[in-house]
Amino acid sequence: MRSTNLHLKILIAVLVALGIAITAYQIFVLGIPMSEAETDNLWNIDARVEFVATPKTPVKVQMFVPPLSHDYVSLNESFVSNDYGVSINRNNGNRKVTWSSRRASGKQTLYYRLVLTKRFSGDKPQEKGPVLRDSPPLEGPEKIAAEALIAPIRQHSADIETFVSETIKRANNLNDDNVKLLLAGDTSPEKRSYVVETLLGLAHVSMERVHTLRLLANQQQTPELWLRSYNGKEWLYFNPDTGEQGLPSDRLIWWLGDESLLTVEGGKKAQVNFSLNSSEMNAIRLAKLSDQNANAAFLEYSLYGLPLSTQQTFQIMIMIPFGVLVILVLRNLIGIQTLGTFTPVLIALAFRETGLQWGIGLFTVITALGLSLRSYLEHLKLQMLPRLSVVLTFVVVMIAVISLFSHKLGFESGLSVALFPMVILTMSIERLSITWEERGAAHAMKAAIGTLVAAALAHVLMRVPQLVYFVFTFPAMLLILVAFMLAMGRYRGYRLTELARFKAFLKD
Repeated sequence: MRSTNLHLKILIAVLVALGIAITAYQIFVLGIPMSEAETDNLWNIDARVEFVATPKTPVKVQMFVPPLSHDYVSLNESFVSNDYGVSINRNNGNRKVTWSSRRASGKQTLYYRLVLTKRFSGDKPQEKGPVLRDSPPLEGPEKIAAEALIAPIRQHSADIETFVSETIKRANNLNDDNVKLLLAGDTSPEKRSYVVETLLGLAHVSMERVHTLRLLANQQQTPELWLRSYNGKEWLYFNPDTGEQGLPSDRLIWWLGDESLLTVEGGKKAQVNFSLNSSEMNAIRLAKLSDQNANAAFLEYSLYGLPLSTQQTFQIMIMIPFGVLVILVLRNLIGIQTLGTFTPVLIALAFRETGLQWGIGLFTVITALGLSLRSYLEHLKLQMLPRLSVVLTFVVVMIAVISLFSHKLGFESGLSVALFPMVILTMSIERLSITWEERGAAHAMKAAIGTLVAAALAHVLMRVPQLVYFVFTFPAMLLILVAFMLAMGRYRGYRLTELARFKAFLKD
């Protein structure tokens, strides 16, 4: 007995641990939303390219577009242009679109549109490390100034992160004579980044320029320059003005390297204007869309991967254990009598079609008339099978009559009674009549009322939208439910109704 108790406790603990672990993995690692009402941002980015084409000259326009290999995934990408060929090439972690035309003249406008969202899956693609470049050649005063700057940086740094951060801070100190010499009067961000790259190159530390776009709704944007360095395991991003480490979450990497965003052959006065706006979408729908576009395994083993019609069926089926849980609590803890365990759950499922009020009324009327017929047939001394056949036929006739009168009176809800499970009603009538004969009318009425109460409570619980979504999205919760049922299987205490029944013994 002791070994059985230990086995049961271990089984319950394993089921609870598995249910919590799988659900936590889906929520915190895969990023599946916990609520159906939860929404996520959807970003629309428009890049408008304008230039003046040179007459009778072939035009070739090249522009970097986001690689989308980090925190964001593309839902839609489009290129709008008249009489231009479009191609996309990949090179060194970048993507570049090329518009080309044999003949163009006058002012030209090309559009690039991108719709993206945050990447839902926690698994991000691994990025390769950098290819170390030779340090820029320095001679004379520039070399002495650079070495003078590197010496204190080495003393005040402990690793690559602190070395790069300290280098950026030193390069932005415009009061330092060595920095002034290297800048040569040009204090632009590009020149300061060049100085940082020069110092890091002399120290054999990799550095790469990162051009980002800040995701702010309803605002014009221009790319912002950031720097990044590889520490042997991952890329570290740095603010080129302050040396602060870490790329903000609202930055989208547009392209990498030293090249210009836009190059135009056969044209002049080229410029790019960015405009952004955001909208919200249901989080789980957005997760499904991003999964399809990213070819990820985010929802591969989820019930959302089933056909839509099958999903609707499973949304009903997966809630049946909660209906059974209601019956289990009502019978084992409270002591309410019902017609079996699963009959109230099946009646609760029928209430989905008729509605709760109509369902209770129809169940009461048809059961009462069926019991009257069953009592009449008992006097004819029929065998059980013919008797059940007559009662079933009577139930079908009653359903047809009620549906007809409901339609004539304008109560369309009564028409769905045709979907009411006739076999369940017939068996309920038969069981009630047997209970009536064996244990009396009072006990039969208690069982009928208890069945209705249990079916109504199960129906209410099984129809809670938040619970339906949570269990359908995180089906591992059923393991926790099974563990609770196993724990209740060992309950041997008093039920609430029994406390009232045996209260007389406690008077003394």
